[in-house]
Amino acid sequence: MTQQDSVRRFPTVGDGSGVTSGPQFYREELALSFRNRGMPTEGLRYDVTPTGMHYLLIHWDIPDVDMSAWKLNIGGLVGQPTSLTLEDIKALPSRTELVTMECAGNGRALFSPRLVSQPWLLEAIGTSEWTGTPLKGVLEAAGLQSEAVEILFTGCDQGVQGEEVQFYQRSLTVEEATRDEVMLVYEMNGRPLEPQHGYPLRLIVPGWYGMTSVKWLGSIEAVGEPFNGFQMASYRYRQTADDPGDPVDIIRVRALMVPPGIPDFLTRTRLLSAGPVTLTGRAWVARAGVSRVEISTDGGSSWFNAQLGPQPSQFAWHGWTADWDATTGRHTLMVRATDTNGNRQPVGPEWNIQGMGNNMAQTVDVIVEAGAVS
Repeated sequence: MTQQDSVRRFPTVGDGSGVTSGPQFYREELALSFRNRGMPTEGLRYDVTPTGMHYLLIHWDIPDVDMSAWKLNIGGLVGQPTSLTLEDIKALPSRTELVTMECAGNGRALFSPRLVSQPWLLEAIGTSEWTGTPLKGVLEAAGLQSEAVEILFTGCDQGVQGEEVQFYQRSLTVEEATRDEVMLVYEMNGRPLEPQHGYPLRLIVPGWYGMTSVKWLGSIEAVGEPFNGFQMASYRYRQTADDPGDPVDIIRVRALMVPPGIPDFLTRTRLLSAGPVTLTGRAWVARAGVSRVEISTDGGSSWFNAQLGPQPSQFAWHGWTADWDATTGRHTLMVRATDTNGNRQPVGPEWNIQGMGNNMAQTVDVIVEAGAVS
């Protein structure tokens, strides 16, 4: 039996289509959600997300990297192929950037029908201080040749996806890869990368969805034609199986709210006291600015503007606040953002097969009671 034959014997999920409708979740989705984690939305209160609260997605296993043998190999269409130890990389010019990162599948579980995969709701988000060296300088030192079209990044993590045994690989055009902010990173929030976040070295591409920031880097290769591996082909906005779709790339505009009051354990419906309430949260977008954050307290029938705070970094989220005089009864709170190019979050999901880029407005159900909630 060949390796490919053995792969094709893996069981299918659900009815075999890999797609489900309705509110039910498959056992495989629960298993994925236990391996991965989202940032609790109350974590939006922090300017910098604590490392243990930052969202996490691990496609396969966390690789067991042997640091006595590990080197970053740089090759392909370069004049001076090289291998760098972690100490070599740390000796290069360093840069620290505050970057908001979001998974492309954030909001997938809110689609119906949806792809059976990591069932993110809204929590696949986090903002950290990343320290490393600009990739541009590393490529220049290796003598990047003019024939190079893309830069291919290969992680040390390996597994099976799409009936294919593979290492995790993504590519960027030379133009994107040589942007000043793209970095080879070895620290997160002032500490060495933790194993689950890509130790010893990972790529950080500010503004792009998280699938682009390859973890556990093993090699970088300059290639003369576009790379069309599985992890490139699977991240596309498709409406049908035959639709080539557009590639998933930079982060769409989004705002999220710290849920006010206290939660019901099971439904997460919020309970709070009547009277003045200050709503807070964060808003972000790639390569534009957030121009406006709006709040609704009646399920989207009417909206009013929040106060948008400063952006601490070009690649990080804004804080926002809004004052609400909460009256007794049930309310559906909503928040949406608009960027400086006029793109505004939709109230409902804009569906695609892969469940990518769902930046629909957040809703938070609350019950307001007279007197103190205790």
